Amino acid sequence: MTAIPARSWRQLRLAPPLLPLLPALVWLPVLLVLPAVFHGGGWDLIGQFARAAFSPSLDPQVLGSALSGLGVTVGIALLGWALSLALGLLGGVLSSRTVWRTATGSALPAEWMRRLLAVPRAVHELLWGLLLLQLLGLQPVVAVLAITIPYAALVARVVSDLLDALPTKGLEALRLAGAPAGPALLTALGPALQPGVLSYGGYRLECALRSATLLGVFGLGGLGTDLRLTLQSLQFHELWSGLWLLLLVMLALEALLRGLRRRWAMPARFGLTHRSVGRGGREVAFGLVLLLPVLVLVAMALGVNPLQLGQLQPLPPWSADWPAVAALPWPSLIGSTLGLTLLAAALAVGSAPLLLLLMAPWPWGRVLMQAIWALGRLWPPPLTALLLLFVLQPGVLTAALALAFHNLGVLGRLLLEAEESASVLAEEALGAAGTGPRLALLYGRFSALARSYLAYGAYRADVILRETVVVGLVGAAGLGSLLLEALSSFAIDQLIALVAVYVVLTLVGEDLSDRLRRRLLAA
Repeated sequence: MTAIPARSWRQLRLAPPLLPLLPALVWLPVLLVLPAVFHGGGWDLIGQFARAAFSPSLDPQVLGSALSGLGVTVGIALLGWALSLALGLLGGVLSSRTVWRTATGSALPAEWMRRLLAVPRAVHELLWGLLLLQLLGLQPVVAVLAITIPYAALVARVVSDLLDALPTKGLEALRLAGAPAGPALLTALGPALQPGVLSYGGYRLECALRSATLLGVFGLGGLGTDLRLTLQSLQFHELWSGLWLLLLVMLALEALLRGLRRRWAMPARFGLTHRSVGRGGREVAFGLVLLLPVLVLVAMALGVNPLQLGQLQPLPPWSADWPAVAALPWPSLIGSTLGLTLLAAALAVGSAPLLLLLMAPWPWGRVLMQAIWALGRLWPPPLTALLLLFVLQPGVLTAALALAFHNLGVLGRLLLEAEESASVLAEEALGAAGTGPRLALLYGRFSALARSYLAYGAYRADVILRETVVVGLVGAAGLGSLLLEALSSFAIDQLIALVAVYVVLTLVGEDLSDRLRRRLLAA
């Protein structure tokens, strides 16, 4: 047997379609560790929960309460989304290097704006909600602002990146012709920016609905509060009544956004396909005109009053004990949070293509996957963690599984959309040559999607880092558990330190994920 030279080993490369499956290898150690954390005491409850899905409560009082909570959740999501989109567009323009170079000749103000907007973006909307709850008390405006603040910073980042990625030849020609900076920017970059903004804006509306549900789980109003109470009281039939209603709303929203994306020729949401500039400018303007009175009516119905922002709650006295804060077990807290992030990201990123590959050729496989992934997107991670605690011990693995299930729903849906819109020529050629359906799918369509999917997976890992606070706040693992204690005891010194650590970790994670995405897409 001839030995392979060391140089040949270094030259070996993993085939591109196998790259998305690589993170799924983390399931091997997880399956080995999983039996050790089982306690098995709640399998009967898990069975009752699953069976209740087929027999939700149809009691008029239960349905009325669920519909009322759903209306609050949708209203909070709509208001938070609209405000964040308006503020994010403004922030994106102000943090665009292209805009500042055109207006002043220097991109330095854009760099300062980007750094300023990084802080609100790094704090999860749940943390914003709990912090604002201490300042403003329990009122609908808290949940709306909790969505608006981080989402506006996220939209600003995306809009500025879209603006800076657009070609500037037309802009330079207009400026040389003597056009002022503002009209030149609007004329040269506005139409090209529209498809990306509309596509990302639709995606953020879906995220706002999920965030509003999550905020309700933690007592900030809406259907999420009902879901948590029914789960904790083991009223699974009532719980599924609310879940099915929420699922119908989410699927209707997804179908609407998919139809608008096709009608206006918007790009796919994580760059796997490219289309021409949208053609629905007049329809978009008409929709915005109709949206304004709807938002006013929703705000009135929810009781959202901007004047409430000036009515701050009196805060209890506090004193800082910084030596005690410094003595906290920071290495283990940070290590468990990072470990939770990496484990959840690997499980979610690797499981989506693995399930698609295994189940897609089966006639009912796609339908089953879509149902699982819809449930994953719908079901808030802290409720998944509570459900898993029926049969698993609390810890990093339980929290990671809860986060992975939710993010699997998001990643799976996007991968399925991209796979359906990808070219099937290579797959059909492989099938005609006698290759099995799974190998044809793997080496046919997956080849074109692999790097773009992993690039989006890197972005999703950054999102998961922010989401670790969600499962931590139910006592699962990481910095979030200590955050709950600091909030409940109003330990401002610990709270400041913990939020600062989360911000630093998130910003470092953002930078690393950006570098990885650029490397993957440039390869």
